[in-house]
Amino acid sequence: MEIIRFEKLSKKFGQGDSEVQALRGIDLTINQGEMIAIIGTSGSGKSTLLNILGTLIKHSEGKYYLRGKDISEFKEKDLAKVRNSTFGFVVQSFALIKNFTVYENVEIPLQYSRSKRKKEYETKIKTILTKLKIRNKIYSSPIELSGGQCQRVAIARALVNDPDVILADEPTGALDKKTGEEVLEIFKSLKKEGKTVIIVTHDINIANQCERIIRIEDGQIIN
Repeated sequence: MEIIRFEKLSKKFGQGDSEVQALRGIDLTINQGEMIAIIGTSGSGKSTLLNILGTLIKHSEGKYYLRGKDISEFKEKDLAKVRNSTFGFVVQSFALIKNFTVYENVEIPLQYSRSKRKKEYETKIKTILTKLKIRNKIYSSPIELSGGQCQRVAIARALVNDPDVILADEPTGALDKKTGEEVLEIFKSLKKEGKTVIIVTHDINIANQCERIIRIEDGQIIN
């Protein structure tokens, strides 16, 4: 089932002499439950594509349909709700708040959801941390964790609102090979559960373990 569709989508930054064409006429369809790699050289447009997928930035031209609806017709507050419930974001640098505990970091997306029940938060967070084999670090600070443990916390935070789509930007880039493989196995298990997983990576070995590879060069899909 289709979840995302781009039609002739483009993105420009700047104006006049400083204008940069980051994406050019992208046509793309993504189905629920796919595991996709986006690869390309630095500056090719792959991170811009990921940010537009997650509605973090707006496209300049073309159409973006999310579950068949044109997102340009959404009011900003409605788009924010959709973003929080539909997408989970995982980044290379983990983006954890150092003076928060693991629990408090994972809880952040729940603060923007409709549910306000603290007990509900607690059950959900503990369940996810157990699943990711990091339950014993629930009240630790990120500075007490290894890189692999920090990435598991970041994944837990991405999953806490039960999103349909996981967007991961170089999720293994800061990890050693063994830990990176463990993180990739987590993404594979999420795909088996029906999540759509989209990974930006420089690592062709990671890309080859995905169902589909999207190659970006000079802002265009080349395959």
